[in-house]
Amino acid sequence: MNVEIEYSDLAATELRLSRIGFGCWAIGGHGYGIVDDRESIEAIQQALSSGINFFDTADVYGFGHSEEVLSKGLGARRHDVVIATKCGVCWDAAGKTYRDSSARRVVEALDGSLRRLRVDCIPLYQLHEHDGVTPLEETMEALCRCREAGKIRFIGCTNLVAAQVASMNAIDRLSSVQLLFSMVDRAHEPLLQACHEAEGMSTIVYGALVRGLLSGKYDRQSTFGRNDTRPTDADFQGLRLERNLELVSDVASVALQYDKSPAQVALRWVLDLPFISSVIVGMKTRDQVLSNVGAMGWSLPGEDWQRLSRSARASNG
Repeated sequence: MNVEIEYSDLAATELRLSRIGFGCWAIGGHGYGIVDDRESIEAIQQALSSGINFFDTADVYGFGHSEEVLSKGLGARRHDVVIATKCGVCWDAAGKTYRDSSARRVVEALDGSLRRLRVDCIPLYQLHEHDGVTPLEETMEALCRCREAGKIRFIGCTNLVAAQVASMNAIDRLSSVQLLFSMVDRAHEPLLQACHEAEGMSTIVYGALVRGLLSGKYDRQSTFGRNDTRPTDADFQGLRLERNLELVSDVASVALQYDKSPAQVALRWVLDLPFISSVIVGMKTRDQVLSNVGAMGWSLPGEDWQRLSRSARASNG
């Protein structure tokens, strides 16, 4: 498959990110069912071969396992790509997660990620979530000290509200913000636009396929394996699922016109927005990588982009 890979600049840096990023939550083996590490490593290697150079993970994904698998899959190339990982969500021995964005935890989490990823410096280190207790000044100052120590190059944030992003930016410049965004959920659109246009930040989004729902692979009868949390996700339940499936039908209709898959069209719809820098997509297999890469190198005609936008608004009631 001959696809023109699209890249965007990480704001105010020399780093360039593929506009489709490899999301590593699924390869951690928790939250998306049982995962074969060998398949995950093959998917990572296919991503490298295809031109994807942006890999987004977190210490909590698989409780460290995602970072370890990513390092194995990248091999010596781990020094040549943009690895983004996160701190701020912790876990206990029973696998129960909780938030901790204290300075102590920032340092502890970062050292663990460096060890699992087998690198000396992480290109983009992100605050995953705020704990609601630690002053953001404390968290940001700890991140800046880690940068000064050479352990990270650039700082980003995920899942924060506008006031929190502003608080961190007031201390030192954030390179990126990462938020949930899709046809189904556009709640963060104003913040993404403001960060990109007014603050000059890179905007990274996740959830564009609504945990695979917009790929067209699932219907009312779909079942999920052990360790898969999608059955408890509101987008996969009741009236919300019914409305989402109506949107999937419209996406599939547009996809047929352009010899694309529904997933490629759903991703392209997001990529065509001028304030979106990169889209993180979960990938577990080589075939998923090849499919997602096919979202790049073309654009949706305006009338079809608007048609899907109207369908999405209708599906949201």
